[in-house]
Amino acid sequence: MTSDGKPTDTKVVPSVSIATARTGASSKVNALGMRPMQERAYAKRGEQYLLIKSPPASGKSRALMFIALDKLQNQGLKQAIIVVPEKSIGSSFADEELTKHGFWADWKVQPQWNLCNAPGDDEVKVDKSKVRAVGRFLEGEDKVLVCTHATFRFAVEEYGIAAFNDRLIAVDEFHHVSSNPDNVLGSQLTQLIAAGKTHLVAMTGSYFRGDAAAVLAPHDENRFETVTYTYYEQLNGYTYLKSLEIGYFFYTGRYLDAITKVLDPALKTIVHIPNVNSRESLQDKYKEVEEVMEALGTWKGVDAATGFHLIERADGSLLKVADLVDDSDATKRAKVLNSLKDPAQKHNRDHVDIIIALGMAKEGFDWIWCEHALTIGYRSSLTEIVQIIGRATRDAPGKERSRFTNLIAEPAAGEAEVVAAVNDTLKAIAASLLMEQVLAPRFEFTPKNQGKLDGFEYEGGYNEGGTNLGVNAATGQVHVEIGGLAMPDTQEAKRICKEDLNEVITAFVQDKTALEQGLFNDHTLPEELTQVQMGKIVRDRYPELSESDQEAIRQHAVAALNITQQAKQALAVAEEKGEYSNTSLIDGVRKFINVRDLDIDLIDRINPFDAAYSVLAKAMDEKVLRQVQASISAKRVNISKEDARELAKRALEFKTEKGRLPDINSADAWEKRMAEGVAALAKYRADEKAKEASVNG
Repeated sequence: MTSDGKPTDTKVVPSVSIATARTGASSKVNALGMRPMQERAYAKRGEQYLLIKSPPASGKSRALMFIALDKLQNQGLKQAIIVVPEKSIGSSFADEELTKHGFWADWKVQPQWNLCNAPGDDEVKVDKSKVRAVGRFLEGEDKVLVCTHATFRFAVEEYGIAAFNDRLIAVDEFHHVSSNPDNVLGSQLTQLIAAGKTHLVAMTGSYFRGDAAAVLAPHDENRFETVTYTYYEQLNGYTYLKSLEIGYFFYTGRYLDAITKVLDPALKTIVHIPNVNSRESLQDKYKEVEEVMEALGTWKGVDAATGFHLIERADGSLLKVADLVDDSDATKRAKVLNSLKDPAQKHNRDHVDIIIALGMAKEGFDWIWCEHALTIGYRSSLTEIVQIIGRATRDAPGKERSRFTNLIAEPAAGEAEVVAAVNDTLKAIAASLLMEQVLAPRFEFTPKNQGKLDGFEYEGGYNEGGTNLGVNAATGQVHVEIGGLAMPDTQEAKRICKEDLNEVITAFVQDKTALEQGLFNDHTLPEELTQVQMGKIVRDRYPELSESDQEAIRQHAVAALNITQQAKQALAVAEEKGEYSNTSLIDGVRKFINVRDLDIDLIDRINPFDAAYSVLAKAMDEKVLRQVQASISAKRVNISKEDARELAKRALEFKTEKGRLPDINSADAWEKRMAEGVAALAKYRADEKAKEASVNG
């Protein structure tokens, strides 16, 4: 680390790099004008409750149009109400001439019923006119209304659940909903589902929340038919984009002194400056924007037509910079926003070069030319990170590479509270780990020798009794055989293993203690993370499932996380040797599993954070890293009663297998830890009995 406030390195350290096959499949349309995801969703159009999990730019808005038109025309529903989180996203549901591409009807929204275009605030205390408009729509004959989540919430409160009977409610960016009773929209949707008279279509590109709360309660979620289109399928099927890099970069001092190291003016970039409450903020957002522009070149004025700033670079070229931070003049800001949304400029790569934003240009913001999303300061919400990365993953002619960079303040080595300051780093790593799972292919896990699966290609053919890796090019799924793998029994557990492993992994990587101990404490045993901590998360999340189903889900989640991490590690080692360049994650999976006989015990003995630590060690100053490790290792983590119970359960499994209980003096660290768990549980029970005896005595 240097002492002059400059960054610790001159390059971004990518924590994950995804290469794509560029098959072009994502963009191909069928006879009805539907892309693959839309066709998949339309096939389920008869379902009363439909959940579409699909990444940004995959066409969720148009998929909804196809489904809604069928429900209105052929399924007897009276009206469709499209609900979006903010007004700017309402434009995604504007009129579309679908018949031009082969569909049997066009999508039309009468101007007075797109309430996202209506003037006024959506808060009911400011403007009740939009709520009254919903009431008039419900009483009328028109078919489609678009409004914000806020307007819909107030309308339900005003008119009641029954007013929406026999109607389709489509909720965009569904991750805004939560099963938490304090989440009004979530509670209203629960009531609508309980009434059973409404059709629901939920759409999201990130079906998890930054606060780790469930989006829906399990009994409600079970009612939904799910359509999943993965990030892997989307990116792999692009025509132009062939790689995506995601990484974090540390700096010391002011971020404005470091930004030139990561902000390349030659790339179409969205810069998200830090929130005013964050450590990275300099407490003057206007000044920060000025300094970012100064770092780019010499200010030459404002374009009268667009409101974009004109910045001359050292080579004489002119950059057009859109400032979405300056909210001091509503008219000027509206001009900039309208210029960015101008449909005539959507396919003009040279319309704008750099966008500087704070709370905007995230969810639903469509700029296909964006090559670099640069975010300063950590974001506490993993959902927000996923949404920001989505700004850079659009496919566009000539755009072969895109990247996301998180620029984070490094804790100073001399800080007394260095561990407290490392929280931001932990959150950045958690986001990175999550994105690796989101971007990875979907795994189809089976026990050894269960046989080849239909639709999967096996390199060299399927080898009975050997190590096999199958790839389904159409779906982006990877078949991996694992010895001793527990399989789910019930339909719900099978659905979770197929659809929801990323949600389980999200909860795991958001656990601060697990992340701290797994990254920085050399004494942490992998099994404490993979078996105890992951087991606890699965039990808390799915308490209604049997122990055998919970264990199957735990094993599948650990396998998905660790195989992705080991694949990334294998690629990094190969790249250091000069063996590979820009290769796909599937090659890394193949490299990892082909050299060993894979079984669940081996997978459980891998620390899920090892690969992340190797990246962190390259990115962070060594002195700070050692100080953090010393501080974390010094924290004695007592065995909680719940952990003791889990360790005791594992000890019984050990006894069944070995014919004896674990030995507390064993040289094997995991056997010793299980024995410590048995002793701790015995002490908890003895203390409880003593307490009962004193009360009764």
